[in-house]
Amino acid sequence: MTTPATPTAPGPIGRPILRREDRRFLTGTGRYIDDLQIAGALHARFVRSPHGHARIRSIDTTAARAMPGVVLIATGQDLAQWTHPLRLAPAIEGLHPVTIETLPTAKVRFHGDPVACVVATSRTAAEDAVEQVLVDYDPLPAVTSIDAALAPGAPLVDDALPDNRVSHQSVTTGDPDARFATAHRIVQARFAQHRQTHVPMEPRGCCAIWDAGREHLTMHVGTQIPHPYRTLLATRLGLTESQVTVVCPDIGGAFGQKITVYREELTVAALARVLRRPVRWREDRGENLMAAAHAREQTARVRAAVDADGAITALALELVEDFGAYCFYPANYLLRMVVASLTGPYRITDYACDMQVVLSNKCGAAPMRAPMSIASWVMDGTIEAIARALELDPIAVRRRNMLTAAELPFTMPTGNVLDDVTPRETLDAALAAFDVPGFRARQAADRARGVYRGMGLCCVVEANTYGSAFYRASGIPGSGHEAGWVKVAPSGAVDVSVGLMGSGQGYETALSQAAAEGLGVSPDVVRVHLGNTDIAPYGMGSRGARGGTAGSSVLLVAGEAVQRKACAIAAALLGLNSGDELRLWDGRVQRMIGGDWTDAGLSLTDIARVAYTDPLRLPEGMEPGLEAHRAYDPPALTFSNATHACEVVVDVETGVVRVERYIVAEDCGRVLNPAIVAGQQHGAVALGIAGVLSERVVYDETGQNLTGSLADYPMLVAADTPPIALIAMHTPSRRTLSGTKGMSEGGVMGAVGALPSAVGDALAPFGVVVERQPLTAPAVLGLVGGGLV
Repeated sequence: MTTPATPTAPGPIGRPILRREDRRFLTGTGRYIDDLQIAGALHARFVRSPHGHARIRSIDTTAARAMPGVVLIATGQDLAQWTHPLRLAPAIEGLHPVTIETLPTAKVRFHGDPVACVVATSRTAAEDAVEQVLVDYDPLPAVTSIDAALAPGAPLVDDALPDNRVSHQSVTTGDPDARFATAHRIVQARFAQHRQTHVPMEPRGCCAIWDAGREHLTMHVGTQIPHPYRTLLATRLGLTESQVTVVCPDIGGAFGQKITVYREELTVAALARVLRRPVRWREDRGENLMAAAHAREQTARVRAAVDADGAITALALELVEDFGAYCFYPANYLLRMVVASLTGPYRITDYACDMQVVLSNKCGAAPMRAPMSIASWVMDGTIEAIARALELDPIAVRRRNMLTAAELPFTMPTGNVLDDVTPRETLDAALAAFDVPGFRARQAADRARGVYRGMGLCCVVEANTYGSAFYRASGIPGSGHEAGWVKVAPSGAVDVSVGLMGSGQGYETALSQAAAEGLGVSPDVVRVHLGNTDIAPYGMGSRGARGGTAGSSVLLVAGEAVQRKACAIAAALLGLNSGDELRLWDGRVQRMIGGDWTDAGLSLTDIARVAYTDPLRLPEGMEPGLEAHRAYDPPALTFSNATHACEVVVDVETGVVRVERYIVAEDCGRVLNPAIVAGQQHGAVALGIAGVLSERVVYDETGQNLTGSLADYPMLVAADTPPIALIAMHTPSRRTLSGTKGMSEGGVMGAVGALPSAVGDALAPFGVVVERQPLTAPAVLGLVGGGLV
């Protein structure tokens, strides 16, 4: 693993300090849901549908209720009395409103759909009783593909809708029809990304405690968005938010899966309230693979109008997504994120996009790290299709269409403003490191002896941060703001908090650096508090690569506010008129004298002691205490950019793809902690490689999930991860307070685009065009045999 260089930083931001949270993770002292000891807790297990689509005729719980240790068995009819259904009805043209029961009462919609919950004194007793719950099903035809969902007369997944197309929107910018009419050539391309799932190391789980005397629920749950989670949970239980506390212990991975309030979690909370006893639940790996959330099943059809040199004069896209059986998010949400990044670093002005989302008898969809991962593959894959059609160099076609610095800021066809990016610089850096002439010489020599080596390239623009303006423009209710506070105790101890929750990102370290920068102290003295809604301010949580930017910005300005107050107090203690010539540096007050900063003889501890215990010494009119609470709504979007280049060898006899070399040149703005950023880049690339080469959720024609174990859903292992060389570039965002940009998802996008490019290049002698993922060994053998997959 290589750690990129970063410009020398005078303050805490930019230092590659070690992640402080890793000490407890590596020594086994982290605390996860299963580490919580809750006296008298009952255990919940769910009865799940063995069918992909079926009516529920009856549920017989007689035998199960009589089993030892069983306390209660609840069905959808019971939960309908204790909870409110989820209603999603944004006022968006072409988006159908949907209603989701806590547990289904009339029919099941996918293999693994929960139909009843058994509560018992032990997990084993609950599992035994689950086997004795008898559900009489009337099987129905299952919808298991996009084409089947859109077919005339297809079985309805949601009986309340007129058909299976739950969302349909179109957007046009410029005059694409005129450009197509006068085009030198129209190039077409197709792309299909397969269904995947998140596979966090720790599956979903929770523990609900109802305090009957206080009428208060404490929900211990691993969620990325503690406050919005609390809001939705309280609403569906008919409680006020002041009656609910959400506490997040350490989370063993999430990747977007742990955002919404799942039906199982709502059921557990309701049962704790009904039974007046703590109830806990932990799903097993099979349940997580089958019934948590899926992602990425999207197709794209592209038409590009081009001139003789390969310049794109118009682009028309048809995007379709399989959203599964239930909409736990607005159905247009994920494709909106795809479209936000899709045209990437290219000069596209005349544009038409048609977006459809369909329901199917599969597990419901959720954001997965880089929900727009198909975007860069579609755009760079189209560039390569143009190069093939016109017999041009694909690198030259990229340059022909790529924005120059003089064209920035550039308004993309979606209306988003692309700025503070360096696509040409990252392309040049990646190509120089890759040594294309040297590679082509090796490729030719290897082909002569039957070794098929390929080069892949993908230019990425990663939309991230997602301020409130993004949601407003998309018609989706919600906010993108973040809130934070910085408090200095009388002893000088520094505590900070934001509404984020970490699940492996290194927030406790990076956010301490941002707060320390603003306050003027060492990160070592800053303690970061996350995940408790009674302590943390109301923020929008972790998603969309927003945490570092939104969280660091709000803590930076909150820290600066506290520093200004501390300097004002110091000025009063020093007999100065104001604190303008003072600053805090490493916890000490410094004064500017003769152009140099000199120690003024006061520490932050001295100032804090006065602020709390001797308020009569404070400047006139100043309130006691030393703290600040701030909120920050970032811009609609910020953008990082990168170029990915990789080298693969394809065994044409076995179909195995081996990634031998991987280079990422990335510009992700001002970096909070280069070591953490490097880890994020490595992890994102590895996740993208896994998605392209191995991971795949498979359903048969009856809706049976055939990948319900890790034996059937193969994960990438460390031995299969190639060396990844990182080239760091730093163009600060002028639109965020800390100068940072989100960057945790671009690595996935680049891998999703670069690997198909490399495999296509390797198999060019076979006339191969890669239009579909994953590139498993059987799929690659099909490519070699047929030239198209």
